[in-house]
Amino acid sequence: MKRIGLYPGTFDPLTNGHIDIIQRAVKLVDQLVIGVAVNQDKGPLFSLDERVEMVKRESQNLKGPGLAAISVQPFDSLLMHFAEEVGAQIIIRGLRAVSDFEFEFQMVGMNARLNDHIETVFLMAEARHQSIASKLVKEIARLGGDITSFTTPYVAGKLRGKFESAAKQP
Repeated sequence: MKRIGLYPGTFDPLTNGHIDIIQRAVKLVDQLVIGVAVNQDKGPLFSLDERVEMVKRESQNLKGPGLAAISVQPFDSLLMHFAEEVGAQIIIRGLRAVSDFEFEFQMVGMNARLNDHIETVFLMAEARHQSIASKLVKEIARLGGDITSFTTPYVAGKLRGKFESAAKQP
């Protein structure tokens, strides 16, 4: 049986922490679906199409022999419904700190009540990526700081472009 994992997130923007989790996840499953959530409640900086495009572009180099096939799909539904739709047996979540665990622990319990056949696996980001949060990367970029150690050059360019065009708006 093919092991399908789902790594969901808003990826607004994709960070090196996210990429670290993807690199670990492709070793655990046969197929990895990266689910890009609409999540308008978070007020994303990038459109859904932009986020899907960034994740597709930056994850294409993470494939190889013995690693999972990767697909990137947007979703605007309950996570467990999307997991069922893509046939996932595993939901992959990244943890940065103990504070993440409290929220994630609640989510696991609720998700298990919705479908107890889908397991959640937590992966710790590598130590040098544990402090990276998309919200903070956006803030640093907005204020003109150097974000090159937090994300890829491509995503950093996209972020700078967003804030430069916003600054030119009257």
